[in-house]
Amino acid sequence: MNQVGWMIAASVASAVAASLLLGTAIAPEIMMGMLGPLLAASGTWLLVEQSRRRNSLGLTAVMFKAFAAKMLLFAAYVIVALKGLRLRPVPFVISFTTYFIVLHLTEALWLRRMFADAHRASH
Repeated sequence: MNQVGWMIAASVASAVAASLLLGTAIAPEIMMGMLGPLLAASGTWLLVEQSRRRNSLGLTAVMFKAFAAKMLLFAAYVIVALKGLRLRPVPFVISFTTYFIVLHLTEALWLRRMFADAHRASH
């Protein structure tokens, strides 16, 4: 299974487990809190892999643009979730924050390994 597959499987499994443990009443908040960061992290990782294959020297610029786009999209996503979908703020924000941090930490660790592997391969 590739990295995106692992992110999806782990995120969905943990969201289902959290919903069962904490009560299905907050399942929509947990799932929506997971969905935005998961889509962003998955999309970013696919973009990183594609950019690395095409032009590894331009990867930093691609990552910076993706970061800027994600910040705008996350702001809109949170507003839609809280105002439009009327999700309860506390469970949604806890879920969103947790998945945001864990998924971006995961991406950072994979990037570190990717760059270390590339460095070893060049020497």
